[in-house]
Amino acid sequence: MRSAAARLRGEVSAGGASAGGGAVPSGQGSAEERTCFPQLPRPLSGRRKPGEPTQQQKPAWLFWRKTQTTTMASDVVEDELEFYSKAEKYWRDVPPTVDGMLGGYGHISSIDISSSRKFLHRFLRDGPNRTGTALALDCGAGIGRITKRLLLPLFKSVDMVDVTEDFLNKAKTYLGTEGQRVRNYFCCGLQDFSPEPNTYDVIWIQWVIGHLTDEHLLHFLQRCLGLRPNGIIVIKDNMAQEGVIMDEVDSSVCRDLEVVCKIIRHAGLSLLAQEKQENFPDEIYHVYTLAMR
Repeated sequence: MRSAAARLRGEVSAGGASAGGGAVPSGQGSAEERTCFPQLPRPLSGRRKPGEPTQQQKPAWLFWRKTQTTTMASDVVEDELEFYSKAEKYWRDVPPTVDGMLGGYGHISSIDISSSRKFLHRFLRDGPNRTGTALALDCGAGIGRITKRLLLPLFKSVDMVDVTEDFLNKAKTYLGTEGQRVRNYFCCGLQDFSPEPNTYDVIWIQWVIGHLTDEHLLHFLQRCLGLRPNGIIVIKDNMAQEGVIMDEVDSSVCRDLEVVCKIIRHAGLSLLAQEKQENFPDEIYHVYTLAMR
């Protein structure tokens, strides 16, 4: 979702990805795609989602705001170290509350969780390829909004990772007694984080991919490949109308659906299902949920 003086929205089409949630093969990508990621460097330091500053400083992750648009995030991130350090500073100033995590839009939390639960259930219900419910990883977990309301009710245990230590400290009280089922609180940027192989049934990545460069997002997804049998990776995030938009307030990017799907394919993942979030306020970005393995 992202910030804005103007409210321009539009449907995004992802090459080969179906908007209804059906299975989508990974494919090999076009010749243009194959040149998007020449020699990809290894990761360094990064972060996650929204907060509640002053009205004109609300992060673009939640609203549409006409800013610099391009085709890849690498075209707008001029200084990688500054990109990450500015984001970390931004989040250090955000209050550790649900409203803070959602940029002042705490009232959308229940709608968000309800939709995510329905999306996850299609993989958790009984069947030959049922996804397990032993352990989930919450990426960009913040104070544990998603851990508390989505993951702990469905999984035996959860690990949380976030770059802001104050958020993880707050999570230990916010989660209450259910927090006893959180195994690990990892304080780390996703570009530096390596999930333990053959450990997680679900890796949930919500409102945080905009805080990673293209290369770091790709490498992080590759490091998530070692799921447990029938495990899935889920990305839930804002999608720009076209190209990639840079937000200088929280130092993040918003990619369109086609760009995100390119990165997923280049990471060696196949898209299993995709769904557009319904019933969010009109002024915010379109949000899509993508499942892959």
